[in-house]
Amino acid sequence: MHRYFFLIIYISILIFGFSCNLYHKINKQYTDVDFSVKNDLLNEGNKNNQILYVAIGSIISPGETMKFYKELINYISGKINIPIELKQRKTYEEVNLMLETGQVDFAFICSGAYAKESENSLVDILVVPVSNGKTLYQAYIIANKNSDINKFEDLKGKSFAFTDPISNTGRFYVMKRLANLGSDMNIFFRKWIFTYAHDYSLQLVNKNTIDGASVNSLVFDYLVKTEPEKVENIKIIEKSEFYGIPPVVVPRTLNTEMKNKLKNIFLNIANDEEGKKILEKLFIEKYVEGKDSDYNSVRDLQKFAK
Repeated sequence: MHRYFFLIIYISILIFGFSCNLYHKINKQYTDVDFSVKNDLLNEGNKNNQILYVAIGSIISPGETMKFYKELINYISGKINIPIELKQRKTYEEVNLMLETGQVDFAFICSGAYAKESENSLVDILVVPVSNGKTLYQAYIIANKNSDINKFEDLKGKSFAFTDPISNTGRFYVMKRLANLGSDMNIFFRKWIFTYAHDYSLQLVNKNTIDGASVNSLVFDYLVKTEPEKVENIKIIEKSEFYGIPPVVVPRTLNTEMKNKLKNIFLNIANDEEGKKILEKLFIEKYVEGKDSDYNSVRDLQKFAK
């Protein structure tokens, strides 16, 4: 009897330890980062000591964000002759709040976050990226290659990783699938978590720590090309329809002159040799003007995630 009691205690400690370790891995500190181009030319061109602030929705983890966006942000900073500082936050809601309150001048956000924020008429689309010839992307439902999970229905009773409560590919699409099956996340899955970054979700499935996840196709495809070992144990069991790609947005209160400067830099970056090389590393072909109507299908998904 005592032997079983101590065994239960031991197992409980192991589970608790694993849970704490997982929590710390996917809840790393998010801090503000100075992305400025620190050179005399920039300082001479910035007589008013102006600073621009950018936010990046946590589509990917903090470390990957730095790797992914550093060159692009520094390029924009150099072109506009103004230092740019990153305000990084854990959730999409926090980034939306900074946009609403004018704490940032532009932001790279998820389609779901834009669809939600556009309800308040406080942000405008600045530009959208073109990837693989499209301004569209998908949700990928993934599982470990070594599992017997081969379709969405096989995830019933399994563990699952969502990205963010207002992520289009990381939650909204899954909520629609569950609603179509007459179920919800608390009934269908044995357990579920929010990782707050698509690459964290990929990591958990790749290591077979979590049974399944729904991730941004752009992040998955990027890792296939750049760090294939991070997805080598993953299979895609379902692809969603296409949705409007995650946009670059600005607060509606941003002055017109600055808005036009930023837009022109983005629209012309692919025509510049240095800018083109930066985009090639990101697997972005160019930036183009976006349309709010491209996100109507995302808005249709939102009703399933209330």
